[in-house]
Amino acid sequence: MLSLHTRPPSVPLTGHLPLGSPATAAHPLTVDSQSLSRDGQAWVPVMGEFHFSRYPAAEWREELLKIRAGGIDLIATYLFWNQHENVRGTLRFDGDLDIRRFVNLCAELGLALVVRLGPWAHGECRNGGHPDWLYGIECAPRTDDPVYLSLVEPYYRRIGHELRGLFHEDGGPIVALQVENELYDQPEHLATLRRMAEDAGMRAPLWTATAWGAADIPRDTLLPLYGGYPEAFWEDAHDGWTREMRRHFFFTPIRDDHSIGADLRSVAATGSGPDDSRYPYATCELGGGMAIAYHRRPLVPAADVTALALAKLGSGSVWQGYYMYHGGSQRTDLKEPNQESHATGYPNDLPTVTYDFQAPLGEYGQIRPSFHALRLQHLLLDTYGTDLARMPLSLPDTEPASLDDRTTLRWAVRADGGQGFLFVNNHQPHETLPDHEGVQFRIHLDDDRSVTLPAEPVRVASGAHFVWPIGLDLGAGLRLEWATAQPATRLETDGTPLTVLAAVEGVPATLSLPADVDVDGPARVERGPGSTLVTVTEPGTGALLTLTGSSGTARVLVLSHREALQLNRIHVFGQDRLVLSEDVVFADGDELRLHLAAEVPSVSLFPAPPVLEGGGVGQPGPDGVFTRWPLTATPPPIQPVLENLQTQAVAAPARTGGTHQRASAPRDEDFDKASVHRLTIPASALEGEGEVLLRLRYTGDAARAYINGRLVADHFWYGPDWEIGLRRFAGEAVRYGVEIRVLPLNPESAVYVDASVREGLDAARAGTGVETAALVGVGRAALREVLPAEPRDEEGGRA
Repeated sequence: MLSLHTRPPSVPLTGHLPLGSPATAAHPLTVDSQSLSRDGQAWVPVMGEFHFSRYPAAEWREELLKIRAGGIDLIATYLFWNQHENVRGTLRFDGDLDIRRFVNLCAELGLALVVRLGPWAHGECRNGGHPDWLYGIECAPRTDDPVYLSLVEPYYRRIGHELRGLFHEDGGPIVALQVENELYDQPEHLATLRRMAEDAGMRAPLWTATAWGAADIPRDTLLPLYGGYPEAFWEDAHDGWTREMRRHFFFTPIRDDHSIGADLRSVAATGSGPDDSRYPYATCELGGGMAIAYHRRPLVPAADVTALALAKLGSGSVWQGYYMYHGGSQRTDLKEPNQESHATGYPNDLPTVTYDFQAPLGEYGQIRPSFHALRLQHLLLDTYGTDLARMPLSLPDTEPASLDDRTTLRWAVRADGGQGFLFVNNHQPHETLPDHEGVQFRIHLDDDRSVTLPAEPVRVASGAHFVWPIGLDLGAGLRLEWATAQPATRLETDGTPLTVLAAVEGVPATLSLPADVDVDGPARVERGPGSTLVTVTEPGTGALLTLTGSSGTARVLVLSHREALQLNRIHVFGQDRLVLSEDVVFADGDELRLHLAAEVPSVSLFPAPPVLEGGGVGQPGPDGVFTRWPLTATPPPIQPVLENLQTQAVAAPARTGGTHQRASAPRDEDFDKASVHRLTIPASALEGEGEVLLRLRYTGDAARAYINGRLVADHFWYGPDWEIGLRRFAGEAVRYGVEIRVLPLNPESAVYVDASVREGLDAARAGTGVETAALVGVGRAALREVLPAEPRDEEGGRA
């Protein structure tokens, strides 16, 4: 029996932070030492990073709708100084650099915003975002050097001008501003940057700074934000991963991470960092994936992302921020290449164009498995975040012995009185954790009672990570004592509260209810002296339970894990509905819209509207308590014609560079000796409005794609197929075709890929070339509700 005594909540420290909105704000936002509050209620923001300047402006709105559909309610975005003032004195905020347009779109879609101001940003950008011209001026960047500040001042002033009227106190979406990034030893400079931004007209309830690496943040001036990644491109090309990163898969009160940005720090962190007792546990860089560097090319499965996010939530996080949530592309319209590289003194060479990051939404908006898996956690936060925000972390009596402990089950509880959540994580990258047999928990709550769950010990499989509720309010005066299924969401249907739970694979979905509750539905019911145990033997769309107690009636729907990954709660056609789909689905006005990538697409709704039309919708049919509509699959485009123009290739010389002398990426001239492949793109393939992905499988080390001689995409091989979105290049791609150049791997280049795909990189030493090239369409469907016609009298008026 695993046991734990919960820690009672403490009174938060208030009034010490110069943060929060004015008293006159329409929607007040405040912060204390434990949590954030919005409109008088605790708020757990779910933040996703999306760089507007790395994505075509014409597609911003569509991508923001998809981001919102993933459960994100707060967008974070960088301003890169070298993009906006590439030429000194010429400030650009037009086209894809139009921050004002982007912020207005966020406002239109109900998304709050964090603007990361820089002036130094990092973000795998050239010089960290500093313009090249800055280094021709005698000054000390990233300090209070008056010359440096005099250069920052007009840039900040212009940003303030662009954002005028869009701050939270104006009724706009900007709720936070971050100054600098990863600055760990200049607290006075951070404080100066806040003052300069305020002098330039920028206002926000929250002012933040990154705090990892024991950063010295000016006390009670900026809110420290933390992060953690499942992998790191900035490590050397050794097998395995950084030991410190194991911490992110344990439940721990430790917030800091000394590995982020460690390759850019001149000395090891020596300070203690911010005083955590004065600030809520907030994050801005939980790894939504990981970038690819030439020398190190990590592979990040969805479980690595979701297990890390869940571990942070179980450890006390009250602000879940992902970097990146949506990938993008480095700009190629500037005087210099815009990526981090050895050429500008960085330890790492990154691709010239791609900044996909293996994110939940890819470089071209592709939907990744992590998108669906994270959404399930975000549904929980949207529904129960107000309660969770005030629940302190409690750790078991017997904790893991060290970061190398792979045998002790990792779990924690966040609770307040008789209500709480039990968090379990049995997943870790690279190093498989064992199954745990006979698992049962005893939680001693601070209201002098204890809860034992499950009623019978269960097996927690390797890779499992989940949340179980304790004392969950089901509405109508009914209470769920505990359940071995994860809370997902809650809504009202026909005036009756409905709670949705997600079963955990391999664990019987059991609910413990008060003894006097009557249960109707497909489940096994066992009545004991003090409780009623309800086991749903077949979780799914039909596993709807009606619970009736002396105070009223509530319902519980227990979905299978597979169905829970398709679950959305969407306000559409006049009410909140549960929506199931393998594809991304979202409401836009009075339409329910989908981006169709599934082989057999469909959408299920509960409660179901009478009739749906549009988007190739077929005849509806029952799907448990849902109604399912089949949708017309996106027809496969006519495929491209592949010509191998040059099959022989010569590997680039093995070079090293940067501050750490790591393997360098091939240079532009090296691709003159690459294999060359031409793809003719049929015009009909790009006639629709949805994305068309060019999916390439190749043997090689590095590859580039050109259209009419212009570099449009590039890739370092790391296992998955290479995808290029052609919609933004449609006219040129049809007119000129796409040229692919591929280089083999030089055997002397020290390059890391995941062990599971190592054979592919080994093959790249012997040969090179494109093996397959296919066009994959991502169609769109827009569905509308058809209301029944109103009855009419004989004269045509309303009856």
